[in-house]
Amino acid sequence: MEEIQKFRQRILQINENNFDPIALELFKFQALRNPVYREYLSHINADPDAIHDISEIPFLPIRFFKSHTVKTGSWSEEKIFHSSGTTLTGNSAHHVDDLRFYTAHARRYFEQVFGPLKNSNFLAVLPSYQERDDSSLVFMADDFIRHSDSDLSGFYLNDLNQLAQILAVCRSQQKPAFLLGVTFAFLDLIQEGIDLSGVIIIETGGMKGRRKEIIRSELHEILMRGNPRSICSEYGMTELLSQAYATGNEWFRPAPAMKVLVKEINDPFQIARPGAAGILNVIDLANVHSCAFIETQDLARKQGNLFEVLGRVDNSDLRGCNLLIS
Repeated sequence: MEEIQKFRQRILQINENNFDPIALELFKFQALRNPVYREYLSHINADPDAIHDISEIPFLPIRFFKSHTVKTGSWSEEKIFHSSGTTLTGNSAHHVDDLRFYTAHARRYFEQVFGPLKNSNFLAVLPSYQERDDSSLVFMADDFIRHSDSDLSGFYLNDLNQLAQILAVCRSQQKPAFLLGVTFAFLDLIQEGIDLSGVIIIETGGMKGRRKEIIRSELHEILMRGNPRSICSEYGMTELLSQAYATGNEWFRPAPAMKVLVKEINDPFQIARPGAAGILNVIDLANVHSCAFIETQDLARKQGNLFEVLGRVDNSDLRGCNLLIS
């Protein structure tokens, strides 16, 4: 645990110049101290001592979070976050040892992108914490709500009429109003004709079986009917502690503790050429306690430090916060 805390302290000073050396050091540490990751590396005949660049690091397929307990070192979890998946595909489980680190880390990057939470109104069209206390997204939203220090902040998924009234009050105040939620819940708001003027929308992705999938530009065009102040997007998942945000029509910009690589679809060990579609691989240094090197099942492309999510890989499991509501 002492080594984990030391890594976490270094993450606070992460920047472009020291990211790669710290990531390589963490890789060596997890290759030794994470039994699941160590066994996977052995199975693919990867020698950690022969890896000297982050592009050479093998990424753990995300499905291992469904079948194994992914831990680095020996510790007792404070919380187990579960993905919302389907009963047919099973749910991922992310064992977390330090919830204060998770919320402080998530809050720090949110405020870097959007400004202080304090003295804002933070509303969520998500299940409440009492309904889904094992969801990392709901847990994060609950923390943001509390740190907004506003009586108007809260979960409003189950009472859209009250949400409409709260939004009207928000419009009369000189403070930011954030509305975080699953995509199909936002489409329900538009269908109900709820006025979203002045609101900063933060949507979390596709419909995942609840509605017909649409591309992001089409989604934003529909959401503009509610006249929001701006439309932003969040990329996160149960298996990661960091988030990426896209403001307006920009691509996702990852948190300082994150870096993404895109690998060839037919060769998970080969970097795709810039701008080409491939499998999204994520380095999340905040995952010191579990595994910081995750091969997702998302199709993406990358330019510089930004990335665009294009959808899911064919035949991959449904996963994600957009199945929270069932």
